[in-house]
Amino acid sequence: MSGGDNFPMAEVMTSVEAAQYLKMHVKTVCRLAKEGKIPARKVGSEWRFLRSVLDGWLAESLV
Repeated sequence: MSGGDNFPMAEVMTSVEAAQYLKMHVKTVCRLAKEGKIPARKVGSEWRFLRSVLDGWLAESLV
């Protein structure tokens, strides 16, 4: 990765991996990402998610 992004590859997840991790349907995860309701980054035509960021998002949304 460039620009000083030093995240372990295991922490970077695809939309399918994020959906499995969150126990949600992949279409729901992509829709939430597109709407800006879940933290994600678009890389080309694919969404990418950081596990630690999703953990923080979950902690905030469960409060």
